[in-house]
Amino acid sequence: MSTRIKFCGCTSWADLELALEAGADAAGMIFAESPRRITWEAAGEIAGRIPSQISPVGVFVNPTRDEIARFRELFPDGLVQLSGDELPGFAHGVAGTVIKAIHVGDESPQEMERICERYAPSLVLFDTHVAGRYGGTGLAFDWSNVAKIARWRPVIVAGGLTPENVGACVRKVRPFGVDVRSGIESEGRKDIEKMRAFVRAVRENDAAA
Repeated sequence: MSTRIKFCGCTSWADLELALEAGADAAGMIFAESPRRITWEAAGEIAGRIPSQISPVGVFVNPTRDEIARFRELFPDGLVQLSGDELPGFAHGVAGTVIKAIHVGDESPQEMERICERYAPSLVLFDTHVAGRYGGTGLAFDWSNVAKIARWRPVIVAGGLTPENVGACVRKVRPFGVDVRSGIESEGRKDIEKMRAFVRAVRENDAAA
């Protein structure tokens, strides 16, 4: 199975066009405090034009139910990513496909597995833990424990991925998906050459499996 590729931090239709051109499978739009926070107006423009071959993902941090409902009005089949401190009960109450971000620090493999079980059946995304941050750090973590979990459930890997290291991540973890934001940007803007290189690295290592 091909690794799913999510380009996060898309703030405009122009970003979506680049993601489509590069061959991404999903486009993340951040509806939380972030340098790449999207406006609801820009999200509405994307909703009116996005084709079926790319999946929209709304990224939230400790959202209200109303915020999620507003996203669902624009993207009825979109995925909701919860990247904050949301409890399992909240995640379970969100309709449709939910991605729950797990921030990796110094947890043991057993602790990480217990966290994953608490959020079943959500799709888990592993990102790097940095105090006071909910993502977008550009820092990688040790993939070893995640590789063990990926043997028995689908996982998404985020955190510090770049065109240069994503191939190693795919080979080591064999994840369901990979997620990138800053690794495909130059001076704060999406860089089509980096986006193409990222997709190429993933696909080459998919083929090497």
